[in-house]
Amino acid sequence: MEKLNSLPFLSVIVLLLHVSNSQPTTSRDSVYHTFLQCLQTHTNQPDHVSDIIYAQTNASYTSVLRAFARNARFTSPSVQKPLLIVTPQSEHHVQASVVCAKSIGVQLKIRSGGHDFEGVSYVSQGPFIILDMFNFQSVTVDVRNEIAVIEAGASLGQVYYRIWEKSKVHGFPAGACPTVGVGGHLSGGGYGNMMRKHGLSVDHILDAKIVDVKGRILDKATMGEDLFWAIRGGGGASFGVILSYTVKLVAVPEVVTVFQVDKTLEQNATDLVVQWQQVAPHTDDRLYLRLVLQPVGKAQKTIRASVEALFLGEANEVVTLLGKEFPLLELKKELCHEMRWIDSVVWWANYNDGSSVNALLDRNHYWVHSNKRKSDYVQTPISRNGLTWIWKKMIELGKVELVFNPYGGKMNEVPSDATPFPHRAGNLYKIQYTVSWQEAGGGAEERFLSEIRMLHSYMTPFVSKNPRSAYFNYRDLDIGINRHGKDNFEDGEVYGIKYFKKNFERLVKVKSKVDPENFFWNEQSIPSYPIKA
Repeated sequence: MEKLNSLPFLSVIVLLLHVSNSQPTTSRDSVYHTFLQCLQTHTNQPDHVSDIIYAQTNASYTSVLRAFARNARFTSPSVQKPLLIVTPQSEHHVQASVVCAKSIGVQLKIRSGGHDFEGVSYVSQGPFIILDMFNFQSVTVDVRNEIAVIEAGASLGQVYYRIWEKSKVHGFPAGACPTVGVGGHLSGGGYGNMMRKHGLSVDHILDAKIVDVKGRILDKATMGEDLFWAIRGGGGASFGVILSYTVKLVAVPEVVTVFQVDKTLEQNATDLVVQWQQVAPHTDDRLYLRLVLQPVGKAQKTIRASVEALFLGEANEVVTLLGKEFPLLELKKELCHEMRWIDSVVWWANYNDGSSVNALLDRNHYWVHSNKRKSDYVQTPISRNGLTWIWKKMIELGKVELVFNPYGGKMNEVPSDATPFPHRAGNLYKIQYTVSWQEAGGGAEERFLSEIRMLHSYMTPFVSKNPRSAYFNYRDLDIGINRHGKDNFEDGEVYGIKYFKKNFERLVKVKSKVDPENFFWNEQSIPSYPIKA
């Protein structure tokens, strides 16, 4: 891999990269040919390398770029586009891409599923290249040893389906959206509706393969304990390119139960939410009770509280349990649906179109719209008066929804520094703020962004403090942006502490050791210590 000196005129090419999309085509072509030449030099099949690179002049460039762009906010013509999109088909391609991007001084963005809420994996303010890992979709399941090797470009739906193919009594604790890519989801924490029973996705990672800044492929043994710790919750894109994760599967029963119960304010929803806070974080850890709060009705004049549940067991048991613990829910057996675990995955994905489990393999089964997300953690129950005040604000704003995700169970048992993800014991639930829209122009984006920011501000008295914490995988650039300058450490400290709390310091130490020149940089990456002259 040490052939960089064979590339001529690199200093000239570096200058070509500091341009905007308005730069003449000839300069962009120069970048393409230089990068292509470099890849051909550093791969074992140079004749086929041109098939994996898409320049802006390529007829397929736009379709490849948009294929995994999950937020319409970042697909408009005014948004900076990558100079190149590289779609590696082998580990050698990934190694060469890292080496070549570094050699010509261009930023490398890594995309596995495109669900980054701020588009950080496929948008940048300066010249950049996308390394799109979607060809890395292999999921190898070993039921006998209860493990799976999952490549970074696989979707969660593919993971669930491949496990189900081999076993009806195994699963994996990860997200509810099947089109999310494994690379980002697992490296940033990864949670889903089995978290109270089994914890986070990162709690089940046994091994990993990563391409580091020098183009080397490392596994757990060769990368060392610190880096292996960092990429299990601290984000992979700050440290290298994740190739795959080896994970431990979990047991699931042959029959699980799902249900949804909706109540409006006129149907005593406020008291329901008060009781939910007393029950959801403390009940049987086989039960996950997500709470969705939405302004609804004519002109959004009321709030609907929807309890969406997964119980790792049969309906009779959960009905009896909640009859005692959560009487205001008024759960009846006829509201419950018993099914296989794999069918519950489809149910949670909101595939209300008659889709079978085969839909989990469809990476395009996703409605692309404009959206914005934020997050918070709640450590003290919100009072009835507080909730009433929140409803008033939500109705005034009209569009923003809240999702309460309960903690407790296994989440209380894992130490806060076992992985970079620190939000364990002491948290009752996590709040996801969400606003989505289809309108284009007319100030729609500014209006909806203002709404979600206002509600987030209103919630300050009710959420965690010092720091006011946030979830890294719910990326939110409002928290702060790393400008990648000499003061990048100070910039990163703002969001770093909110996402990682006391674990941030260790993450920075790991970053400074494995990537001291901060090549693997993005707007909210882990910064390295300033390099002293």
